[in-house]
Amino acid sequence: MTLWQRVSECRSAFAAVAVTSGVVNILYLTASIFMMQVYDRVLGSQSIPTLIALSLFAVAAYLFQGVLDMLRQRMIARIAEHVEEGVAPELCRILVVPPGIAGAQRPDIGRGQETLQLFRDLDAVRGFAVGGGMLAILDAPWMPIYLAFLFFLSPLLGWTCIAGAVVLTVLAVITELSVRAPARASAEQLSERNQLAEGAQHGAEVIRAMGMGGAIIERWQRLNAGYLDLQRRAHDRSGGLAAASRSLRYVLQSTILGLAAYLAVRGEISAGSIVTSTILAARALSPVDQSIVHWRGFLAARRGWARLSAVLKAAARPPAPLALPAPKRDLKVEQLFVGAAGRATPIVSNISVTVPAGSALGIVGPSASGKSTLAGALVGVRRGLKGRILIDGAPLEQWDAELLGRHVGYLPQDVQLFDGTIRENISRFAANPSPAAIIEAAEAADFHRHILDMPAGYDTRIGRGGCFLSTGQRQRLGLARALYGDPFLVVLDEPNANLDAEGEQAVSNAIARVRARGGIVVVIAHRPSVLQSVDLVLVLRNGEVAACGPRDDIVRRGPVSVVRNAPRPEITTAEAVKPDPARLQPATAADPSGAAPLEA
Repeated sequence: MTLWQRVSECRSAFAAVAVTSGVVNILYLTASIFMMQVYDRVLGSQSIPTLIALSLFAVAAYLFQGVLDMLRQRMIARIAEHVEEGVAPELCRILVVPPGIAGAQRPDIGRGQETLQLFRDLDAVRGFAVGGGMLAILDAPWMPIYLAFLFFLSPLLGWTCIAGAVVLTVLAVITELSVRAPARASAEQLSERNQLAEGAQHGAEVIRAMGMGGAIIERWQRLNAGYLDLQRRAHDRSGGLAAASRSLRYVLQSTILGLAAYLAVRGEISAGSIVTSTILAARALSPVDQSIVHWRGFLAARRGWARLSAVLKAAARPPAPLALPAPKRDLKVEQLFVGAAGRATPIVSNISVTVPAGSALGIVGPSASGKSTLAGALVGVRRGLKGRILIDGAPLEQWDAELLGRHVGYLPQDVQLFDGTIRENISRFAANPSPAAIIEAAEAADFHRHILDMPAGYDTRIGRGGCFLSTGQRQRLGLARALYGDPFLVVLDEPNANLDAEGEQAVSNAIARVRARGGIVVVIAHRPSVLQSVDLVLVLRNGEVAACGPRDDIVRRGPVSVVRNAPRPEITTAEAVKPDPARLQPATAADPSGAAPLEA
């Protein structure tokens, strides 16, 4: 949903605000009329009853004006709240979409921008609307009413007020043109400075351990100095022009007062019109004055509106696909090429493999061979440049991401936990999770007894990124989350990287349990112990298939020492081993090896 679509839903509310603004601006004439009547009628007639009647009328008008002014401000606040309630979830959805995800879009929010810049833009738009800027815009169309009254008193007063408004408007335009460039540059510099500070906070341990604090602080100071310099330039320009505008307004008000007195001396207007003309001129120039006061907010809101509109338009969601039944048959990869976001060159090339239900595929290979990239593509967080990934015959693009996610378990190298309790992280922050399913997932990861040893058990808060847990505990918690809800496809990227022998055995047991219930496991492994639990092996080298087939065949032919005893996967021969076609056929009861079908 775009901003304009959300705003258009409030057409009736905008109409009510416009009508209310019209009545309020008409009531603003109360002071002028009251002053004129007091000077011209009450003082001339010396009538106390007339003064009392005029005062009661003025007080009633002021009270009515105050109520209407309060109502229109509340209506504007409700409109802004309605727009934010509709747009904020869309922004959150955009931010949780990984760059380059298959079947979705995550627009670039600008070089050097923080990931939360979109929410700051939304706050800027809302702040301008409820902070008085919108009222200035709504009052601007009623300037002709006050000018008409001035012209009614004297054309000279009317033309003087118009001339002053034009000069003030020109000053506002000059302010915009002179401040635009440094304001934009300072915003980018501020974003880059904040990104560095946020990164330093996350990497505080590394900075402390390796003595990087001085260098990081020096870099931050350079960025901050650049930001302050740009801010100073923008402030100097806007401040000077704002001072000029204030002085001009004082001069203009005094000029109006002097002209009115001159006309009264000549008998062209009454004495009461002197004060009245000053009030009318102030009201006529009020929208211009308010525009200058809220100019910075207007610039921030305009930039935020433009960025939000572009991002929301680019990230428009296609209609939700038809909900498919829960997967239960197989996972197929057909001639898949996968690259990184913003990179046209594929990281993995021409991958084809079929993994039936109840099987486990081990993906091995040297570092930077594309194992994690392929694992990410299987769960839909990496862009497929070419080829297809099918679950039960349906490409990933035909699955609703939220629905498919319930049938997928994923443990990346970076476990990526979230601030909350252990229970919430295991249950993937579900609204009403099943306690039995949470405990079952924790037991499957052999984490249940460790949780019970914690002071608050499953309600223990883990901190941002799981900072209150050890590395091994974070690994086990991530594994439990991947196993929660008995997903059909479980992808584990080096699940035992930070585990001891007991933890490795828990991973092997978890793989066996997934296979026993008819699920599929894909394991990225550097240690041979985990590969003992798989029945299929895919060897990657330089992003391409170097060997593929049943595990026993790969081990017997000896191209991958990782399966035997090497601590890291290596391809020991330059010649890739071709899978035996006879072993790639579906297993039968007469086949004692029980080899699962695999396509290379």
